[in-house]
Amino acid sequence: MRILTADPARFADLPDYPFAENWIEIDLGEGHRGRMHYLDEGSKDAPPVFLFHGEPSWSFLYRKMIPPLVEAGFRVLAPDLVGFGKSDKPDDIAFYTYDRHVSWLKQWREAVCPEPAALFCQDWGGLLGLRMVGEEPDRFTCVVASNTFLPTGGTPSPAFMAWREFAKSSPDFRIGALIDRATATERSEAEIAAYDAPFPDEPSKAGARAFPALVPVEDGMDGIEQNQRAWVGLAGFDKPFLTLFGADDPVTGGLGETLAKRIKGAEGMPHAILPTCGHFCQEDRPAELAQGVIDTARKAGVLG
Repeated sequence: MRILTADPARFADLPDYPFAENWIEIDLGEGHRGRMHYLDEGSKDAPPVFLFHGEPSWSFLYRKMIPPLVEAGFRVLAPDLVGFGKSDKPDDIAFYTYDRHVSWLKQWREAVCPEPAALFCQDWGGLLGLRMVGEEPDRFTCVVASNTFLPTGGTPSPAFMAWREFAKSSPDFRIGALIDRATATERSEAEIAAYDAPFPDEPSKAGARAFPALVPVEDGMDGIEQNQRAWVGLAGFDKPFLTLFGADDPVTGGLGETLAKRIKGAEGMPHAILPTCGHFCQEDRPAELAQGVIDTARKAGVLG
């Protein structure tokens, strides 16, 4: 197996992405090490908020949310998951597992910001982030979740099954075009190119190919027992928990309501379904999402 590194030239002149690079080295497992890239904006003394991206995006997805969050007084930290963005990419699909992704993200957190933090998570950012909240609820001050869930088996939707098969076998796996199709507003050519930048060839897409098949949506899959245990802590999470889901997302429809009903801290919160908002809500409704994070953190007492 090779550990692929990103070509800096592919990330030149990204639109609305003026942020400084930050890097740490982590243990990938089986004797391999790799570098994770992350954004770290705002004062180091400010209350931290994590922005966790999902499949098949990277921290570029948060470029419109970061400035208002920094202006509100946050320290904003947005990692590129292993296999995505500027982070290193193992080229073996089988090397990627749910547990490894959790381990890699926890290593990043311990090295960069171990203190309690707010969380915004979407898609696989929620499968990772919500599990981390459930496992260590005291380390999170509040949560805003969008177009995500913490699954424990069951019967997957036809829309998700179609996506899983497409990611596994389609020869036309163009990341930028996928992002564009999963938003309710049109992306520019420069934005589409920015989403393609981390993935110059088929080996670099191993992580993106792997993710859909790792979602534990069917009984017997790896990750179900871990998520069931995490749900104990997540359901009892009593700090502010807000759901803001996209009205035009065919994959996660209804899951926001399910989260709001099961999590203690979600009671009485102003949950919303955002109109003209697809799966990649950060592109369609960045201002509303950022304000939701700000309001939820203020309710939690961690932001003035």
